[in-house]
Amino acid sequence: MTSRHLVRRASEASYGRPAGWSADAPGYRRWSVVGEDAGAVHTGFGVCELEPSGALPAHVHSFEESFHVLDGSAIVDTSDGSYRVRAGDYGLIPVGVPHAWRTEGDTAVRWAEMQGPQPRERLDGDTFLVPPLPKRDPIPVDARDPRTRSLGTITPGHMDPGKQSQSLLAVSASMRTALLVYSGITVKMMVDSDLGAQLTSMFMVQYEPDGLAGAHDHPFEETYLILEGTVEASFDGEKHVLEAGDVAWAGVGCVHAFTNVGEGRVRWLETQAPQPPPRHSYRFARDWDYLRERLSENAEGSI
Repeated sequence: MTSRHLVRRASEASYGRPAGWSADAPGYRRWSVVGEDAGAVHTGFGVCELEPSGALPAHVHSFEESFHVLDGSAIVDTSDGSYRVRAGDYGLIPVGVPHAWRTEGDTAVRWAEMQGPQPRERLDGDTFLVPPLPKRDPIPVDARDPRTRSLGTITPGHMDPGKQSQSLLAVSASMRTALLVYSGITVKMMVDSDLGAQLTSMFMVQYEPDGLAGAHDHPFEETYLILEGTVEASFDGEKHVLEAGDVAWAGVGCVHAFTNVGEGRVRWLETQAPQPPPRHSYRFARDWDYLRERLSENAEGSI
């Protein structure tokens, strides 16, 4: 059976200039972690770097793209305007929307990038160069500014259940600001249908020291970029200890589980492609094992 999961260590990161449309992009490099060669069919995931005074030319994709800035800052030019993004900021680039990246001065930038449906190498990455975009005065990401409606910011503080009161929230309380808290796990959505995404999702996950998620699988692919802490991940029974900078991917049907094995919190960026269905997006092994046991008991009792 072909493996339905992938684990890549931070120490294995290999950055290079993708061939084709970005060949003339000064200062741009990408670690392509999940794609066609990884066995994925829905996901394109990588970590990008843009050096000081670097630039990515204006282009469009035939896929949806979302990003989360890990370090540094940059300006993202789009057909709607220009936006200054910094560490913690994230955003959505819908299908067919022209956009470009550039850095200023001596500041570099590094960001995680999610693409869905998966770009096809045989079609030049499903990316097309377009005429240059105007370089307007950039607007900072502001949760209360409707001009940055396709962007947002998330920090470790946003994952703290004790800091979700109305007086502390940047915007009025709503599902846009909601935290999902259960079993020592905190989840906060970033890029989803509420932000305008149609094909993929991106969110932040945090486990307390006693946090764990039992064995389960999904009808979609997931990717995990560990940002802090240490987590033990099991993929189809194969265990891996993941730390900051490591990336893992689980394909459709891959049974996976997570346990925080560090002394503090563990936090990671997670993506999904395609977007989960409204129901039955999780299939927990323990629930169906329970049914199997009950049916077995009933069968034995009928003898």
